[in-house]
Amino acid sequence: MEPAVIQLLILAGIAVFLILRLRAVLGSRDGFEQNPLPRQDGAEPISSKPRFEVIEGGPDTDITDHVPEGSDSAKALSRMKAVDPTFSVDEFLQGARGAYEMILMAFESSDLDSVLPFLSRDVFNSFDEVVQIREREGLLVEATFVGLRELEIVEAVFDEDTTEGEITIKFVGELTSAVRKAETGEIVDGDPNAIKRQKDVWTFAREMNSDSPNWKLVATGE
Repeated sequence: MEPAVIQLLILAGIAVFLILRLRAVLGSRDGFEQNPLPRQDGAEPISSKPRFEVIEGGPDTDITDHVPEGSDSAKALSRMKAVDPTFSVDEFLQGARGAYEMILMAFESSDLDSVLPFLSRDVFNSFDEVVQIREREGLLVEATFVGLRELEIVEAVFDEDTTEGEITIKFVGELTSAVRKAETGEIVDGDPNAIKRQKDVWTFAREMNSDSPNWKLVATGE
C-alpha cells in the first residue's frame, strides 16, 4: 500500500476519534453554561431547567414557610384563609413589619392618636399611662428606628365561634433612644448615638369575616 494512502487512513482514524470525544464532552453539563439567549421574535427564552407542576392538595407554602406543617398554628392559619380567601400570611407579615415601626415610634414620641385605629382599648390605655407619666415628670423621648432584625410567628389561634384570628409575632428591632428633660434637654437615660436591640412579642387580632382588613394590636410582651 502506498505510504500516502496509509497516512490518510491514520489521519481519518484520528479525526473519527476526535469527533467521538467531542460528542462525549458536549453531551454533558458541567454547570458553566450561559443562560439561554432570548429569541429574536420576542418569545420567552427556552429554559434548560425542568418544569415543576404544583400538585393540587399539597402543602400551602404561604403557611408552611412560616410555621411547621401540621402544627396547631398552621391549622389556625388555614382556617383563617378558609374564612377569608383574600388573607395571605406573607402580606400580613409585611403589614406587621410596617405596623411595628409605626406603633413603636408613635409610642416613643407620645403620639398615640396617630395609631389609635390599630390599637385595642386595653393596649391604648397601657401605652397612654406611660405617656402620661412622662408628661407629668417633664420627660421627652428622642428615638430613631434603625431596622428590624427578626420577625417570626410565635403562635396563631383561630376561634370558630367568633371567627377571630390571633397571630402572635416576635419582633427584634434596632433603634436609638434617649430620654431628656423637656426644659433643659439633659439626657437622663439612654444614648442618642448608641444602637440598642429591642425584643417585643405582640399579638394582633381580627375578625376574619369582617369587611375591614385592619388587624389590631391586642397584647404586648417581651
